[in-house]
Amino acid sequence: MGPKVHEITRGIVFNALRVVDIALSMVSFGLAAILAFDAGHRMTVASFLASKVSLSSCVLLAIAILLCHAIFSLSGLYQSKRMSTKCSEAADVVRAMTFSAACIWLEGRLFSILVVTPYFLIAFWSLGTTLIICVRFLLRHVLGAIRKRGRDLHHVLVLGTNARAIEFGRRLEGMPDRGCRLLGFVDDDWLGMQTFRGTGFPLVCSHGGLAEFLRQNVVDEVAIYLPIRSFYERAAEIARLAKQQGILLRFDTDIFDVKFARLRAEPMEGRSQIMAHGSGMDGWPLVLKRLVDIAGSLALLIVLSPLFLVIALLIKLTSPGPVFFAQKRVGLNKREFTMFKFRTMVPDAESIQEKLAHLNEMTGPVFKIKNDPRITPLGRVLRKTSMDELPQLFNVLQGDMSLVGPRAMSTRDYRFFSEDWQRRRFSVAPGITCLWQIQGRNTIPFEQWMELDMQYIDKWSLWLDFKILVQTIPAVLKGSGAA
Repeated sequence: MGPKVHEITRGIVFNALRVVDIALSMVSFGLAAILAFDAGHRMTVASFLASKVSLSSCVLLAIAILLCHAIFSLSGLYQSKRMSTKCSEAADVVRAMTFSAACIWLEGRLFSILVVTPYFLIAFWSLGTTLIICVRFLLRHVLGAIRKRGRDLHHVLVLGTNARAIEFGRRLEGMPDRGCRLLGFVDDDWLGMQTFRGTGFPLVCSHGGLAEFLRQNVVDEVAIYLPIRSFYERAAEIARLAKQQGILLRFDTDIFDVKFARLRAEPMEGRSQIMAHGSGMDGWPLVLKRLVDIAGSLALLIVLSPLFLVIALLIKLTSPGPVFFAQKRVGLNKREFTMFKFRTMVPDAESIQEKLAHLNEMTGPVFKIKNDPRITPLGRVLRKTSMDELPQLFNVLQGDMSLVGPRAMSTRDYRFFSEDWQRRRFSVAPGITCLWQIQGRNTIPFEQWMELDMQYIDKWSLWLDFKILVQTIPAVLKGSGAA
């Protein structure tokens, strides 16, 4: 799948499940009603379908389906089941359907709904439970096949080398269909290290090297299995480090204060565990954000295709070299991807950048020169109007970027980041435009730029994205801070 946004993918799957479950609930309700009528009144399917349906009946049916949907949500059917067993997921469905049938029975008693008989309830429960479990198992099979081929992987780093940590690692490796890639273990030398070495698991670094390992590698989740009684301060520091970089945390219970994070329970092989994340992007809003990205980027690519051709032709006529500039950028959780722009510089621009380092006008790791000698005459026009960034719409369409999000950093710039809190910007997908874009761009110091990215992550909403998109238009027309 490439460096896709995992949260978005999961949100799409879960919300598709919501729609499927509602449809299956309606099918189960209808079939159970037909069976109940047929059993009680010797009514045929044709005569049942031909019977009149009152408005009140439709309202009561809608209430019943909404009750089922609410119960399914409260029962955790739309939380990640990557680590859970088939039996535990089936048990969740059985509990949800049992409670749903009980609520429908209560609704039937309150509103004197004749169809809600014991026969109907048994049929509804049996059909609904069977259909929903079958869909869940089918989804598991499909996702398992995808993950075994190396797609949709979730990179996990384990802190600690004790027996609990080793057991967790073995469970991960014993479930290839769950798509969890065990990166290795982190610990200092201790009396039990010899036992750990006998397992064959990799020890990737010591506790002192953890921060650097997180900076340099793709890590989606850190699982803490330290003896908290003696390592409380270290575990708390690790939690703060994970928060700074926007990395998920996993631990057995709420053993220390993690008020900074959004918490959710997630089962693994029948054991309850807690996931903590510093970003508020989740659920329906995130799915809608991705849908807006797809629709918006596709529409803009179609509408602007003539402009693409004109710009490409002008680049070829005015300067030797390729039309597009492709560069490795750092994306979600430090996954690298290739970002595309219209070429605005001479072909060997990157090779001579170090010779111009003394002319850099930006603070921090970013390299910018207002009158950069490497920029072509046409390139200055493209940059001033931001038209050089239009090919990033392809990155948005394929999921590497979003229309709105922190600006994508080059791998060169990322290597010079000095503060871990700044790396939290990589916990969300990069975007074409952002608060930095509309508030001055290259006139803003690097530290303030990073603070704007944190502000975007902390206050994110679809409405904020819309406001940024609208404000980007006058900012581009003015050429504010463009270089």
